[in-house]
Amino acid sequence: MNIFRNLIDLIYPPRCPICQAFLEREKAGEMGRELPLCEGCSSSFIQITSPLCPVCGRPFAAGTVSDHVCEDCLRKRPFFEKARGLYLYEGSLLNAIHEFKYAEKTYLARPLGLLLSSFAKTWLHGHRKLLVMPVPLHPKRLRERGFNQSLLLAETVATTLDARLDFSSLKRIRYTRPQTGLGSEERKKNVRKAFGVSDRDAVKGRTVVLVDDVATTGSTLNECARTLRRAGCRQVFCLVLARTSTA
Repeated sequence: MNIFRNLIDLIYPPRCPICQAFLEREKAGEMGRELPLCEGCSSSFIQITSPLCPVCGRPFAAGTVSDHVCEDCLRKRPFFEKARGLYLYEGSLLNAIHEFKYAEKTYLARPLGLLLSSFAKTWLHGHRKLLVMPVPLHPKRLRERGFNQSLLLAETVATTLDARLDFSSLKRIRYTRPQTGLGSEERKKNVRKAFGVSDRDAVKGRTVVLVDDVATTGSTLNECARTLRRAGCRQVFCLVLARTSTA
């Protein structure tokens, strides 16, 4: 297998799927061709680290000393247990997600999904019998786009966590306008009662990992979690590739 892979690499040298730069073989990453991101792209992603809200994962401005629950989570606890985003939705990662989501460059799902999976493996260590679910698209939006980007990411997460993937029990039952450009309260109203669970037995008593590409205020994630909890789900952990720096 290694000889065959070396031959393929010789004929078709691996490229970074984001910027298309050729990759030096020794820098192709510990996962080999599975995660061929160049150093320039991967180092430009701005990782979200402390200080942040340990509940919703919102990063705080510089100068804040330590992690603490944000005002929104203090006022009204979300329906999810915890939510985390890996990177800020800026720069080359923002461009990569736009290309993936709107330019049909679905080959980006694998490298981006592996970044998400690597974090999930550590973050969710100790949790067993997880059920991985993508944030669903409405059938009309799915027909328009042709694929659900959250499902493509969730597939890799489920494989890495050796967890079951369920992409049919949680459904978007009401067509909503895009959240982009809406304020915090408008976002909450926009997704209110937009989701439903078709198979309550599938989620009853389960710990769900809800996967999405981007979060801003977390309204969509929280509404999905509310729907799942009311259907009997025990816990919901929300995992997103990127989130905005301010809600």
